[in-house]
Amino acid sequence: MPNSASGRPGPVALVGSGEYLPQMNDVDRLLLDQVGGPAARVIVLPTAAGLEDPASPRRWADSGIRHFARLGAQAEAAEILVREDALDPRWLPRLEQADLIYFSGGNPRHLVETLIDTPAWEVIRARQLAGAALAGCSAGAMAFGRLTLQPRRFWSGESRAETWYAALGLVPGVVVLPHFDRWMARMGDPTLKQLAASLPKGVALIGVDEDTALVHLDSCWQVLGRQGVSIIDTERGQLRYYAGETVVLD
Repeated sequence: MPNSASGRPGPVALVGSGEYLPQMNDVDRLLLDQVGGPAARVIVLPTAAGLEDPASPRRWADSGIRHFARLGAQAEAAEILVREDALDPRWLPRLEQADLIYFSGGNPRHLVETLIDTPAWEVIRARQLAGAALAGCSAGAMAFGRLTLQPRRFWSGESRAETWYAALGLVPGVVVLPHFDRWMARMGDPTLKQLAASLPKGVALIGVDEDTALVHLDSCWQVLGRQGVSIIDTERGQLRYYAGETVVLD
Protein backbone atom coordinates (compact mmCIF):
# COMPACT_ATOMS: atom_id res chain seq x y z
CA MET A 1 0.00 0.00 0.00
CA PRO A 2 1.43 3.43 -0.83
CA ASN A 3 2.61 5.48 2.14
CA SER A 4 0.23 8.20 0.96
CA ALA A 5 -2.63 6.04 2.21
CA SER A 6 -1.13 5.76 5.71
CA GLY A 7 -2.34 9.07 7.09
CA ARG A 8 1.13 10.17 8.24
CA PRO A 9 3.42 12.74 6.60
CA GLY A 10 5.60 11.40 3.82
CA PRO A 11 9.36 11.64 3.32
CA VAL A 12 11.09 14.88 2.38
CA ALA A 13 14.37 14.76 0.44
CA LEU A 14 16.77 17.70 0.16
CA VAL A 15 19.10 16.78 -2.71
CA GLY A 16 22.39 18.59 -3.34
CA SER A 17 22.63 17.71 -7.04
CA GLY A 18 22.23 14.84 -9.49
CA GLU A 19 18.49 14.67 -10.08
CA TYR A 20 17.53 11.92 -12.52
CA LEU A 21 21.12 10.64 -12.74
CA PRO A 22 22.37 7.14 -11.83
CA GLN A 23 24.21 8.36 -8.72
CA MET A 24 20.86 9.14 -7.09
CA ASN A 25 19.18 5.85 -7.99
CA ASP A 26 19.42 4.44 -4.46
CA VAL A 27 17.87 7.56 -2.94
CA ASP A 28 15.00 7.54 -5.40
CA ARG A 29 14.42 3.81 -4.98
CA LEU A 30 14.15 4.40 -1.24
CA LEU A 31 11.58 7.14 -1.76
CA LEU A 32 9.60 4.94 -4.12
CA ASP A 33 9.68 2.04 -1.65
CA GLN A 34 8.12 4.31 0.96
CA VAL A 35 5.15 5.23 -1.25
CA GLY A 36 4.24 2.06 -3.11
CA GLY A 37 7.26 0.98 -5.16
CA PRO A 38 6.35 0.30 -8.82
CA ALA A 39 2.74 1.23 -8.05
CA ALA A 40 3.73 4.75 -6.98
CA ARG A 41 2.44 7.62 -9.08
CA VAL A 42 5.31 10.04 -9.72
CA ILE A 43 4.95 13.66 -10.81
CA VAL A 44 8.01 15.62 -11.94
CA LEU A 45 7.90 19.39 -11.74
CA PRO A 46 10.37 21.40 -13.89
CA THR A 47 9.05 24.65 -12.39
CA ALA A 48 12.42 26.05 -11.35
CA ALA A 49 13.51 26.05 -15.01
CA GLY A 50 10.45 28.04 -16.08
CA LEU A 51 12.47 31.17 -16.95
CA GLU A 52 14.98 29.30 -19.09
CA ASP A 53 14.92 28.49 -22.77
CA PRO A 54 11.48 26.98 -23.54
CA ALA A 55 13.07 23.63 -24.35
CA SER A 56 14.77 23.39 -20.95
CA PRO A 57 11.70 22.56 -18.81
CA ARG A 58 10.70 19.91 -21.34
CA ARG A 59 14.16 18.35 -21.15
CA TRP A 60 13.95 18.22 -17.35
CA ALA A 61 10.48 16.70 -17.52
CA ASP A 62 11.53 14.08 -20.06
CA SER A 63 14.65 13.25 -18.04
CA GLY A 64 12.54 12.68 -14.93
CA ILE A 65 10.03 10.50 -16.74
CA ARG A 66 12.79 8.34 -18.22
CA HIS A 67 14.64 8.14 -14.90
CA PHE A 68 11.69 6.83 -12.94
CA ALA A 69 10.76 4.46 -15.76
CA ARG A 70 14.23 2.91 -15.40
CA LEU A 71 13.47 2.47 -11.69
CA GLY A 72 10.23 0.66 -12.56
CA ALA A 73 7.77 3.45 -11.76
CA GLN A 74 5.39 5.40 -13.95
CA ALA A 75 5.95 9.16 -14.04
CA GLU A 76 4.41 12.13 -15.78
CA ALA A 77 5.09 15.85 -15.73
CA ALA A 78 3.04 18.72 -14.42
CA GLU A 79 4.33 21.60 -16.51
CA ILE A 80 3.72 24.32 -13.95
CA LEU A 81 6.23 26.84 -15.27
CA VAL A 82 4.81 30.25 -14.25
CA ARG A 83 2.41 31.47 -11.60
CA GLU A 84 -0.57 31.36 -13.97
CA ASP A 85 0.02 27.61 -14.30
CA ALA A 86 0.00 27.18 -10.52
CA LEU A 87 -3.38 28.92 -10.44
CA ASP A 88 -4.77 26.76 -13.26
CA PRO A 89 -7.07 24.04 -11.86
CA ARG A 90 -6.28 21.63 -14.68
CA TRP A 91 -3.10 20.52 -12.89
CA LEU A 92 -4.78 19.78 -9.55
CA PRO A 93 -6.19 16.30 -10.31
CA ARG A 94 -2.74 15.14 -11.40
CA LEU A 95 -1.14 16.48 -8.22
CA GLU A 96 -3.91 15.05 -6.04
CA GLN A 97 -3.05 11.53 -7.25
CA ALA A 98 0.71 11.82 -6.74
CA ASP A 99 2.68 9.58 -4.37
CA LEU A 100 6.06 11.18 -5.13
CA ILE A 101 6.52 14.75 -6.35
CA TYR A 102 9.98 15.72 -7.56
CA PHE A 103 11.21 19.31 -8.08
CA SER A 104 14.26 19.62 -10.31
CA GLY A 105 16.78 22.48 -10.46
CA GLY A 106 16.88 25.98 -11.87
CA ASN A 107 16.01 29.28 -10.20
CA PRO A 108 14.85 28.94 -6.56
CA ARG A 109 13.26 32.37 -6.41
CA HIS A 110 11.19 31.67 -9.52
CA LEU A 111 10.06 28.38 -8.01
CA VAL A 112 8.96 30.08 -4.78
CA GLU A 113 7.23 32.97 -6.50
CA THR A 114 5.42 30.61 -8.86
CA LEU A 115 4.01 28.34 -6.15
CA ILE A 116 3.61 30.34 -2.94
CA ASP A 117 -0.04 30.81 -1.90
CA THR A 118 -1.43 28.92 -4.90
CA PRO A 119 -3.85 25.99 -5.18
CA ALA A 120 -1.04 23.88 -6.68
CA TRP A 121 1.18 24.32 -3.62
CA GLU A 122 -1.75 23.73 -1.27
CA VAL A 123 -2.41 20.38 -2.96
CA ILE A 124 1.28 19.44 -2.94
CA ARG A 125 1.57 20.25 0.76
CA ALA A 126 -1.63 18.33 1.53
CA ARG A 127 -0.31 15.31 -0.35
CA GLN A 128 2.90 15.32 1.70
CA LEU A 129 0.96 15.58 4.95
CA ALA A 130 -1.13 12.61 3.80
CA GLY A 131 1.97 10.50 3.09
CA ALA A 132 3.32 11.41 -0.36
CA ALA A 133 7.06 11.97 -0.72
CA LEU A 134 8.47 15.34 -1.80
CA ALA A 135 11.96 15.69 -3.24
CA GLY A 136 13.73 18.87 -4.23
CA CYS A 137 17.08 18.98 -5.96
CA SER A 138 19.31 22.06 -6.06
CA ALA A 139 16.84 24.96 -6.49
CA GLY A 140 14.07 22.59 -5.41
CA ALA A 141 15.86 21.93 -2.12
CA MET A 142 16.53 25.64 -1.59
CA ALA A 143 12.84 26.46 -2.04
CA PHE A 144 11.77 23.97 0.67
CA GLY A 145 13.36 25.91 3.56
CA ARG A 146 12.16 28.90 5.55
CA LEU A 147 14.36 31.27 3.55
CA THR A 148 16.45 30.93 0.46
CA LEU A 149 19.49 32.71 -0.88
CA GLN A 150 19.80 35.21 -3.68
CA PRO A 151 23.26 34.13 -4.86
CA ARG A 152 23.94 37.12 -7.13
CA ARG A 153 23.30 39.58 -4.31
CA PHE A 154 25.42 37.52 -1.95
CA TRP A 155 28.41 37.35 -4.30
CA SER A 156 28.08 41.04 -5.20
CA GLY A 157 28.75 41.96 -1.55
CA GLU A 158 25.41 43.68 -0.92
CA SER A 159 23.94 43.86 2.56
CA ARG A 160 23.59 40.38 4.01
CA ALA A 161 19.99 41.20 4.95
CA GLU A 162 19.24 41.50 1.24
CA THR A 163 20.59 38.07 0.38
CA TRP A 164 17.62 36.19 1.86
CA TYR A 165 13.96 35.99 0.93
CA ALA A 166 11.03 33.90 2.11
CA ALA A 167 10.81 30.37 0.72
CA LEU A 168 8.01 27.80 0.80
CA GLY A 169 8.57 26.82 4.44
CA LEU A 170 8.13 23.07 4.03
CA VAL A 171 11.10 22.65 6.41
CA PRO A 172 10.63 25.82 8.44
CA GLY A 173 13.76 25.91 10.62
CA VAL A 174 16.38 25.70 7.90
CA VAL A 175 18.04 27.28 4.91
CA VAL A 176 19.45 24.85 2.34
CA LEU A 177 22.63 25.31 0.31
CA PRO A 178 22.94 22.60 -2.36
CA HIS A 179 26.21 21.90 -4.22
CA PHE A 180 27.76 22.66 -0.84
CA ASP A 181 31.18 21.18 -1.54
CA ARG A 182 31.45 23.43 -4.59
CA TRP A 183 30.19 26.44 -2.60
CA MET A 184 32.84 25.89 0.07
CA ALA A 185 35.61 25.71 -2.52
CA ARG A 186 34.56 29.18 -3.65
CA MET A 187 33.62 31.06 -0.47
CA GLY A 188 35.70 29.51 2.33
CA ASP A 189 34.99 29.16 6.03
CA PRO A 190 35.03 32.87 7.07
CA THR A 191 32.41 33.77 4.46
CA LEU A 192 30.31 30.77 5.47
CA LYS A 193 30.30 31.97 9.08
CA GLN A 194 29.22 35.44 8.00
CA LEU A 195 26.42 33.94 5.95
CA ALA A 196 25.20 31.81 8.87
CA ALA A 197 25.39 34.81 11.23
CA SER A 198 23.09 36.81 8.94
CA LEU A 199 20.23 34.34 9.46
CA PRO A 200 17.42 34.90 11.97
CA LYS A 201 17.81 33.25 15.35
CA GLY A 202 16.71 29.63 15.35
CA VAL A 203 17.34 29.05 11.64
CA ALA A 204 20.10 26.58 10.77
CA LEU A 205 22.09 26.58 7.53
CA ILE A 206 22.21 23.14 5.90
CA GLY A 207 24.86 22.44 3.28
CA VAL A 208 24.16 19.38 1.11
CA ASP A 209 27.05 18.19 -1.05
CA GLU A 210 26.67 17.15 -4.66
CA ASP A 211 25.33 13.63 -5.28
CA THR A 212 24.04 13.59 -1.71
CA ALA A 213 20.63 13.87 -0.06
CA LEU A 214 19.33 14.66 3.41
CA VAL A 215 16.10 12.68 3.77
CA HIS A 216 13.46 12.93 6.49
CA LEU A 217 12.27 9.38 6.99
CA ASP A 218 10.65 7.63 9.96
CA SER A 219 10.80 10.76 12.15
CA CYS A 220 14.52 11.42 11.63
CA TRP A 221 16.87 12.96 9.08
CA GLN A 222 19.33 10.63 7.33
CA VAL A 223 22.28 11.36 5.05
CA LEU A 224 22.32 9.31 1.84
CA GLY A 225 24.58 9.39 -1.20
CA ARG A 226 28.21 9.91 -2.11
CA GLN A 227 29.35 12.75 0.17
CA GLY A 228 28.09 14.56 3.26
CA VAL A 229 25.93 17.21 4.88
CA SER A 230 26.98 20.14 7.06
CA ILE A 231 24.81 21.88 9.64
CA ILE A 232 25.95 25.39 10.51
CA ASP A 233 24.45 27.64 13.17
CA THR A 234 25.83 30.33 15.46
CA GLU A 235 25.36 28.26 18.63
CA ARG A 236 26.79 24.86 17.63
CA GLY A 237 29.21 25.89 14.89
CA GLN A 238 29.61 23.47 11.98
CA LEU A 239 28.68 19.81 12.34
CA ARG A 240 29.52 17.33 9.60
CA TYR A 241 27.59 14.13 8.78
CA TYR A 242 28.23 11.39 6.23
CA ALA A 243 26.22 8.71 4.43
CA GLY A 244 24.32 6.48 6.83
CA GLU A 245 24.42 8.95 9.72
CA THR A 246 21.40 10.55 11.40
CA VAL A 247 21.14 14.33 11.64
CA VAL A 248 19.40 15.99 14.58
CA LEU A 249 17.44 19.12 13.65
CA ASP A 250 15.23 21.07 16.04
